[in-house]
Amino acid sequence: MNRKSCPDEYPITLFVNGQNLATYQLTNRDLEDWAVGYLYSEAVISSPNDLKMIRIDESRGRILVETTSDFDIDLFREKQMNFSAGCGRGITFFSMSDVKSFTKVKTNRTVSLSYLLKKRHEFAINSPLYLETGGMHGACIVDREGKIYVREDIGRHNAVDKIIGFALRENMKPEDLILLTTGRISYEMLSKAARFGFGIVGSRTAATKQAIQLANYLNVEVIGYIRGKMINVYTSCGRVLKDLNDKVAGDL
Repeated sequence: MNRKSCPDEYPITLFVNGQNLATYQLTNRDLEDWAVGYLYSEAVISSPNDLKMIRIDESRGRILVETTSDFDIDLFREKQMNFSAGCGRGITFFSMSDVKSFTKVKTNRTVSLSYLLKKRHEFAINSPLYLETGGMHGACIVDREGKIYVREDIGRHNAVDKIIGFALRENMKPEDLILLTTGRISYEMLSKAARFGFGIVGSRTAATKQAIQLANYLNVEVIGYIRGKMINVYTSCGRVLKDLNDKVAGDL
């Protein structure tokens, strides 16, 4: 397959109440969703209702946010800044010990392995930036009716922030949703999913040991290698029905 273009990287600085939080590498798409999702994931806001204004200033590479309450950037920065691994490197101010204080996830949604494989395929064919460039990550949510919603970015963590921001802005209930991602599920990816409240998180690739330990602690079901004839359930929360034989499902 011949790709028509290259992936886009867009350095953008996030300002909260006039204060420079940090500069991030993003794909210039769905930036409002990213801002809402990132600020929620980092506990700067509790919901979109905490925002008075979001303005995208593309000419200067800025996102300008105003919140309904004061934001103490010095207090925020007292937390250790952690750079997440992978392309489109992101920044998180949550440590592993911080994440362990999150509320444990509750949901009664269950799915089968075959359903996850089907939705992973739908996700793949509905990822236009990846199909155009071959160099994008994506994040997808699946609702109870099976409808999928996709966001893409050069960074796997940015894509997850974008889809969380979209879900928040649409007032979607986390207990109704499944999160699928193209990227590795690391501890900071799992923390984003757990803070929002996803009970089922899947990827086309692996999860790290730290992410699995955190998922077990926070009651999040994690599934990896959702592709072709491979699929691996890392956790045992009882939300995934193993309806495939060993030849198809691999080593479960």
